[in-house]
This record gives sequence, structure tokens and C-alpha cells, in this order.
Amino acid sequence: MWKTDIGRFRLMGFIEGASLLILLFIAMPLKYIADIPEAVSIVGALHGFFFILYLLVIAYTTIKVRWAFKWIFGSVLVAFVPFGNMILDNRLKKSRFAS
Repeated sequence: MWKTDIGRFRLMGFIEGASLLILLFIAMPLKYIADIPEAVSIVGALHGFFFILYLLVIAYTTIKVRWAFKWIFGSVLVAFVPFGNMILDNRLKKSRFAS
């Protein structure tokens, strides 16, 4: 997965998507149900870091692969949707970019 530009993008998308799911489905319930606000502080900061890296990888991939606008827009959009990166990953595997 690390060998191609799209492979690196897919890996970063998986990491960013997983951090969003951990934030929403583990850290948030810990904050509001178990009264442990530190969970959101820690996981939220990590997710923010991974989100910024994800945006940088989108920019890098766009330059290297010469993505059309729909791929750029879709990549940014799915970062805000739980399980969105998994859907994008599936579409990337079926696209002409898959190698």
C-alpha cells in the first residue's frame, strides 16, 4: 500500500477515518456517559493532527496524480462523514488510479 501515491493516500484516509470513528464512538460516549472529558481532549487532538496530515496528503496526491476536481472535493467531503473514507477507498480501488 505504501508503494504508490494512491496507496499512501488510501492509508492516510484509513488512519484519518479510523480516528474520526474512535472520536465519535468511543471518546464522545466516554465524555458524556462516563464523565471522562480527557478522552475527547486526547483523541480530538490526535484526530486534528491526522486530519491536517490527510489534507496535506490530498494536496500531494493531487499534484502527483493530477486528480480531477471531483476526486479532490470527494476526498475532503468524506473526511466529515463517518465511514466516508471507506466508501472513497472502495471507489478508488475500482477507478483507473488503482494499480
